[in-house]
Order: sequence, then C-alpha cells, then structure tokens
Amino acid sequence: MPVPWFLLSLALGRSPGVLPLERLIGPQNTAHCSPGLSCHLWDGDVLCLPGTIEPPPGPVLVPTRLQTELVLRCYHETDCDLCVRVDVQLAVHGHWAKPEDEEEFGGASDPEPREPSNASLQSQVVLSFQAYPTARCVLLEVQVPASLVRSGQSVGSVVFDCFEAALGGEVQIWSYTQPRYQKELNFTQKLPDCRGLEVRDSIQSCWALPWLNLSADGDNMRLVLDVSEEQRFSLSLYWDQVQGPPKPRWQRNMTGPQNFTLNHTELVPCLCIQVWPMEPDAIRTNLCPFREDPRAHRNLWRASRLQLLPPLGWRIDAPCSLPAEAALCWRAPGGGPCQPLVPPLPRENITVNKAFGFPLLKGHPNLCVQVISWEKLQLEECLWADSLGPLKDDMLLVETRGPQDNRSLCALEPSGCTPLPSRASTRAARLGEQLLGDLQSGQCEQLWDDGLGVLWACPMDKYIHKRWALVWLACLLFAAMLLLLFLLKKDHVKEWLQLLKEDVRSGAAARVRRVLLLYSADNADFERLASVLASVLCQLPLRVTVDLWSRRELSAQGPLAWFHAQRRQTLQEGGVVVLLFSPGAVALCREWLQDGASAPRAHAPHDAFAASLSCVLPDFLQGRAPGRYLGACFDRLLHPDAVPSLFRTVPIFSLPTQLPDFLEALQGPGAPRPGRLRERTEHVSQALQKALDGCFPLPGVPGPRCRMGPGAGDLT
Repeated sequence: MPVPWFLLSLALGRSPGVLPLERLIGPQNTAHCSPGLSCHLWDGDVLCLPGTIEPPPGPVLVPTRLQTELVLRCYHETDCDLCVRVDVQLAVHGHWAKPEDEEEFGGASDPEPREPSNASLQSQVVLSFQAYPTARCVLLEVQVPASLVRSGQSVGSVVFDCFEAALGGEVQIWSYTQPRYQKELNFTQKLPDCRGLEVRDSIQSCWALPWLNLSADGDNMRLVLDVSEEQRFSLSLYWDQVQGPPKPRWQRNMTGPQNFTLNHTELVPCLCIQVWPMEPDAIRTNLCPFREDPRAHRNLWRASRLQLLPPLGWRIDAPCSLPAEAALCWRAPGGGPCQPLVPPLPRENITVNKAFGFPLLKGHPNLCVQVISWEKLQLEECLWADSLGPLKDDMLLVETRGPQDNRSLCALEPSGCTPLPSRASTRAARLGEQLLGDLQSGQCEQLWDDGLGVLWACPMDKYIHKRWALVWLACLLFAAMLLLLFLLKKDHVKEWLQLLKEDVRSGAAARVRRVLLLYSADNADFERLASVLASVLCQLPLRVTVDLWSRRELSAQGPLAWFHAQRRQTLQEGGVVVLLFSPGAVALCREWLQDGASAPRAHAPHDAFAASLSCVLPDFLQGRAPGRYLGACFDRLLHPDAVPSLFRTVPIFSLPTQLPDFLEALQGPGAPRPGRLRERTEHVSQALQKALDGCFPLPGVPGPRCRMGPGAGDLT
C-alpha cells in the first residue's frame, strides 16, 4: 500500500542487494565462440552496410538469436565504463545444391541431401551498435566444421566483448551476415543509471551525483539538493508522457545546496525529477516518485477537463495518461442522475489530449459523456448543451432487434427501461400506446443505429399540454365564480379584485423570470451598491441570484463551477443574465479580448464576474447573447459607450435614467400594466439614488456614509 508522504532518499549509493558486474581488464575488444567453432574479430570497425537479401547458394550460417549482458570495462581499479556484451546464436540455413549430372540425366536423388565431405562453412557476421551519439559496426569471421553442418540445426554461439555505452541511455543492436541471407536481428536495451547498478565506486562519472531528499512539509513537499558549494547542477521537473516526448515544467541551474517546495496541488503521478551535473555528456538521473501516490491521482482527476469539439466530438485534457473509459448517458430534465443507455454503447478507451467522437446519427442536448475509472464515475458533462440548447422533455425509446426480425421496445425511465406496451404505473406505461403511435408516424428522432438496436427520442410536450387542460378548465370555473361574486357585490369587491388580478398576473410572470446578476467587485462601496440593486429587484418580485449572497456555495464549488451551474439553471428556466458594468468590469473585459486564448491576471477567489468571462465571451462571439443577456451601468460611474462594442449587441441600460426600460426588459413579456410599473419604478429609483448618493456622492456634495440597511433597499 503506497504511503502518501514519506522521506524519500534518492542518494545514489551502493545497494547491498545487487550483485557486482563482471570486470574486463584492458581496452581491447575480443571475441570467443562455442567449442567446435573457430572465430576471428577483424581489427577496427567496418562500414554498416546491410545490403539486400540474397538467396543462399547452399548451406549458410545465419544469426538466430541475440542476447546481451552488462559488464564493466576497467582501465584501473576505480576507472571503469559500462559495456554491453553481445551473444549471437548461429544456425545452418539452406541445403547443398544437386550435382549437375543428376539434374541433366534425371538420376534418382537420395532421400537425404548429399553433403560434400570435409566441407566446412565460413560466414562473416556483422554486429551493429547504435547509442546516441555514436554508432559502430564490427565484423566476426566464424567457421563451422563439416561434422556440425546440418540444415536447421544450431551450431553454437559467438560472443563479442564489448560495446561501451553511457549510463541511463538506450542502445540498439543489429546482427546480420555479409552477404545477407535473411532479415537482420535487432535488440533494444534500456541501460540503467547509477542508481540501478553496483557501479558507483567503479565509474567516476557517478561520484559527483548529488544527494536528493524529498520529505513532507505540511501538505506540501520539500525537495533538498545536497551538494558541495562549488558544484554546479541542473534540476528539471517534467511530465513523463506515455504518448510523445516528456513535457518540461521548469528547469533551474544551481550551485551548492538548494531547497525547493512543491505545492501539493501540483503533484501528479507522471511528475518526474531529473538532475545532472553541468558538464559535457553528463549522466542524467531520473526519478518519478509519485506514480503510486493517492493524492497525486486525486490531483490528476481535478486537473482533468472535458472539452467540446463541435459538432459531436470531445476531448479530455490532462497532464498524465488516465486509465479510464468514456460512455454516453441520458439526462432527463428535473435534476436526476444521468442514466446509462440500455443497451450501452461500446465504451471508448481514453487517450488524453486526443479528440474522440461517438457513432451517433444525430446529436441531442440530453446526451452526456461519462468518464469512468475502475468502475467509479470521475467526470460527467453534457458537452453539447450550449450548441444544441437546453435539456428537452423527451422520452428515450430503446429498440432491440433479435433473430428473425423480432423487435422489442422499452422506454428509459429513472426506474429502468419500461417495456412498451406495459401495465406498470409509470409515465411511459400510461402513454405507451401514444408513444408507439408517434414512433410509427415518424414523429420520433433517430439518434443511433448499429443493426442490433436503435435509439429514438420522442417529444413529450403535447402530452404535458393535455395534462394541463384540466387545470385550465378548473381555473376558468374559478374565474367564473369570481366574476359572479363581483357582479353580486360590485361596490365592495371591485377595487380588491382589480388589485388581486394585477398581483396574480405580475406574480405569475415574476415567478417564471429568474435573474442572474454579475458584477466586478471593484471596491467595497460598489459591492454594497450591487447588493442594493439586487435587493430592490427581489421586491418586484424577481428571483435574483448574486454571488454576494452565495459565498459559502461559491467557496465550496469555485467561481467558474458556481457560475456555470447558475447560468445553466437561469437559461433553462427562461431567465436572463445581467452584466453590471463598472470601470473594473470594463477593464477585465478588455483584458480578455486583448489576451485572446492566454489567461488573464489572477482574480479574487469570490470574483464570479472574472471567472464567468470564459463562458460569457463565447455566447457573444457566436451570436447567442441576444435574449439571454442584458447590460446595465450606473450614470455616475460609467457611460454606456465605454462598454466594449462586443457587449453592446444586447441592450445596455444606464441606471437610474433608463430604469423603466430596464425593469420592463427584466420582467419580459408578462410585465405589469404601465401604471403598476411606474409605481415600482419610483420605489426602485429612490432606493438606487439614495445608495448612489451615499456611496458615490457628487464632488463637493457631502453625503451620508455608504452602508447597507433597510433604508437602502436591503432586504435583510
């Protein structure tokens, strides 16, 4: 079981559990072979030219297997280099050719191929060695006596000592004959660094490697590099990528002992440390200590993001590879869990930072993506909600096709997939006959078809209207009774009934109108002024949401997640988002527009306005803002022309000068009569003017201290 935080010593000392390597004395390369074979190593290296494959003229020697072994080539007791010993297994390939007289006169041939007496085989075997930045080829002459020449039989091996290689590198070795009778053998080996072998006391380049300690420092990690004051080293942090080269995070050159602190939020499983002395061709030591750390895996999922790639593509951006799968699910309106599709579509194995798409015939706003790791749901997003609109009250029908063209239908509901028709007491069962009729008449939308099953989305709006018909009938009867009462007692009821009808109409409109108010907290006075505006709007009544009243929820979710959830709920309910512009808000907008894709300056942890710009700007750039957004500013603080032109595609109201038009736009089509609206406008205008005079008085005009209270329109 991995320990999250531990004292990890990366000191590159000797390990008693590792056997010492064989030592070769002297710089000479040598070759020796199995008993019965004779071999000779040519002096110097040869050109690495494999040539083309030729047919064998008869029995030939060919390499059949490559093996390597690590040894030490030592010039003195403490002056050694790492070396790769190569062992090549050889075998006989091919047969002796027929005598010409037997071929000419058609003589009978022996069942066994004839082998000339005293015919030994000789072959030239080439070993090619490549390790950045060097490449070498050596030639070995091998002779096999006639007694060992049997086609397809192994005759022994030849061993070459040895190819020198750098610690921590990778070598590639090829073996073939001259001329070449078959495809060359190849072998790739990853060489260990000073930590992996008992070589520190023998290889001088390992002596200068630093001591690297990693220890817990509260929630963070402390990295200590222990070297002498005159030694110079480089330290690098990077993400070890499964696909592609490593992604560097930062690198520093230093001298002497150093201490660094790694924030616990930056730790991910693929975060690795590399350290090396600042010398030519220095050995680089790598360590990835967080691969099994539970907190690093939790940080990885927090840093992972699902991104929309229109029209139906998606991608997961993450610093490390994720052992996860993705699947589609169906989210119905009402806030319930996203239901897996029945039967489920095939899951996709995830490759991070790579685009994917599901084999859908057509998109639907209720289709969402789930990312699952080890049978646990990690991420879930309805990625196409912005492009396809809000969730629809559609019923998902699953058609299953069996043998002999047998078909069955069921409706996906929270309780499961209800067969159609059915006598169950669910919504789909009650409307089973109607849904089957809609499917046959072509009113349902086909989303997916793989030959064995089909997904259909059937609209339910018309059935909801039928259910409300009885309610409207009851309302009409109640209205008739009120009218009769009015006729009987006209004098006493007339005024009360008139007021009641107005309140009911305006209240019904207000109950379905939700307002999300966004502002930039330039200072405490402007924050109090925004709170006054939100409070008086609640008295109209309107359902107003503002981050100042949701600080606990904002801190728990974060500004971006809080705004995304509130914006989606507001637009789904037919509400409107109000952007309250101030000098600080205009500056933030201009900064986003100028920087483009680069991140703007850091914002306060409770500043929902700055966090929301990443979602608001795409709506304006793609023309989806009209009807969803309104703008407002205060006369005394900002002129509407100062608002960037991109945001002036929606109405911008100056308060309190244009307050009547602002309130009418907020309440939408169901706004109250002009007389009633004038009364409310006067009330809101007085509260705003009093707050403006208190928080931002005109130059030379003394005013009361800016505060929040009942007199300023605060409901609390």
